[in-house]
Amino acid sequence: MRRPSSTEAEVADELAAVRPALSGRFDAERPGARAAVLSRLWRAFAHEPLPWIAGREGTGDGLVLRLADGRRLTGPAADPYRTDAYVRVVHLDEAAYDDPERLMTDLAVPHSAGFAAELGHSAASLALSRAGQPPAVPRDHPDEWPLSDWGWERRVVDGHPYHPGCRSRPGFSVAEQLAYGPEHGPVVELGLVPVPADECLVTGAWPRELRDGRTLLVPVHPWQAAHVLKRPCEQGIPARPLMSLRTLAVPGGPHVKTALSARLTSSVRDISVASVGASADVSRFGQELAARLDGLLHVTGTLGAVAAGSPDLAAVLRESPRTYAAPGEHVVPVAALAGFGPAWAPQWRAAFARLALGVGLRLLELGVALEAHGQNLLVVLSAAGAPLRLVYRDLADIRVSPARLARHGIAVPDLPARMLTDDPVALRRKLFGSLVGGALAATAGSGAALGEALADAVRELPPTADVLALREEPLPVKSLTLMRTSPASAGDLWTELPNPLHAG
Repeated sequence: MRRPSSTEAEVADELAAVRPALSGRFDAERPGARAAVLSRLWRAFAHEPLPWIAGREGTGDGLVLRLADGRRLTGPAADPYRTDAYVRVVHLDEAAYDDPERLMTDLAVPHSAGFAAELGHSAASLALSRAGQPPAVPRDHPDEWPLSDWGWERRVVDGHPYHPGCRSRPGFSVAEQLAYGPEHGPVVELGLVPVPADECLVTGAWPRELRDGRTLLVPVHPWQAAHVLKRPCEQGIPARPLMSLRTLAVPGGPHVKTALSARLTSSVRDISVASVGASADVSRFGQELAARLDGLLHVTGTLGAVAAGSPDLAAVLRESPRTYAAPGEHVVPVAALAGFGPAWAPQWRAAFARLALGVGLRLLELGVALEAHGQNLLVVLSAAGAPLRLVYRDLADIRVSPARLARHGIAVPDLPARMLTDDPVALRRKLFGSLVGGALAATAGSGAALGEALADAVRELPPTADVLALREEPLPVKSLTLMRTSPASAGDLWTELPNPLHAG
């Protein structure tokens, strides 16, 4: 076994300086955080097409990986849909590793050094996120459920359920993570940058309170102002950060998506000028399509968007998902359901799968594949917790089939070219990978539970080509670790997981 990574030690030292009262809890959370990241990493080793892995061999309750250079990695059998931190130790030949950063460093495969640093940051930041949580409260009773947007999103402490960089926030100091991370419950003062209106691209209605004559006031995240724009900003909007970190809820107002030019998990979070230009058309299109689904799906509308000549200085204002909740109902990001009592009951999971799959596949048949992962997809719950309907936010990464739209007599809107494809494989990857391999899998927590929930839902679906593919073919998901260690490859890379409907 190796000593803890240097990244953890650095975070511990900084925490001792800025929030010493958390140091004890941080130390207590470090082993569990390492195991959580190692479990995600082991899933990738077991199921992604990593070029330096030459073969895989199951050994009952274990797994042996033969590396291209002759070394061997051994660890437990890997359920690709499991979400608990079940991998505590793996062995590289005879050496035992409980630290994902040191394991990746000693593997020394192509492009592993930078990824190892991300893993160390992910584990340290995850320990910090867990350390900052308030005492546990009961979650099964509606009286204990949050009433605000950010209250639910604060519960998503561990980040992405399957990405080894689930909490990687390079470029953020400990003080900044405490100040801006939603799991720590802060209020963030968004800055306002004045820009002449004739230098901005604006779509939708930019609100009067963010105008000053012929000058537009662009909301800016304070991290972006300090590290990218490198300029002071007038503090103007107190807001609560949501799980994406760069989107914040203004109490009583809209959600503000800000540019945040930092690599979080996999992507740099800026806002392209092209996406600002298309935002009104995309929003209108999404809401028109949702109106065809008998009230089972709502899409949050884009109120206004602005780009001040650069992806580094842009913002989008969106409706709050709570717009679509009646009194007494709750709107919950699916990512928050992992810690939600009814989500563990088989009948609840089956009802949610029927709702989500039914909506997703009906929309796919019409010609739109949602990226319905746990951050973009929200579920409206009754006062007692029953899943009623869905809310979807952030249409930036949907895929649209002109041929399918035309088949249903729907005019093809003026959308960015990257959104358009008639390839059924690309369309199914987008929906199945995010909804089934992401949102539903993480809610279920294991392959057996996912297969059980899906079986009930799939029996009720019409036998379209998409449904048959879901029933019979392997499940496509993004190769998250391969993407992080393949700098020459642009865009998404994919792998296939065992179909959970075929388990056993």
